Amino acid sequence: MKQISKHKIPAFNLQETLIVLAIIGILLLIAMPKLMPLISKAKSIEAQAQLKHIYNMEILYSYSYSKFSGDFNEIDFEAPKTVKEGGTANYEYVITSVTSEGFKVRATAVTDFDRDGIFNVWEIDENGSPKQLIKD
Repeated sequence: MKQISKHKIPAFNLQETLIVLAIIGILLLIAMPKLMPLISKAKSIEAQAQLKHIYNMEILYSYSYSKFSGDFNEIDFEAPKTVKEGGTANYEYVITSVTSEGFKVRATAVTDFDRDGIFNVWEIDENGSPKQLIKD
């Protein structure tokens, strides 16, 4: 009859684990400044998508009523909850101007993505092209 040998699983002591965690932390500190522009760009896609959605809602409203609306409720747009309100959105949306010929809607970041004191701002008008007013 064969005996089954018991294999020992290698274990790591506390010092080895702490050294590995310290090395990972140092690598993250080195990489973070290079990744911040990518993080800001990825988060700004949210603003662009929501502004395009608002633009489409305004255009549909103008087809029905021959004017643009200054109220999100009239165009059936409900702004998502921001991270400050317990939601996931990084931007607040405001209709800044409405005339018979056009409109402007602004998206302002509620958090400073790269912690430099500048908040990202995007805007869209009746032409339908989001423009970055302030780069974070």
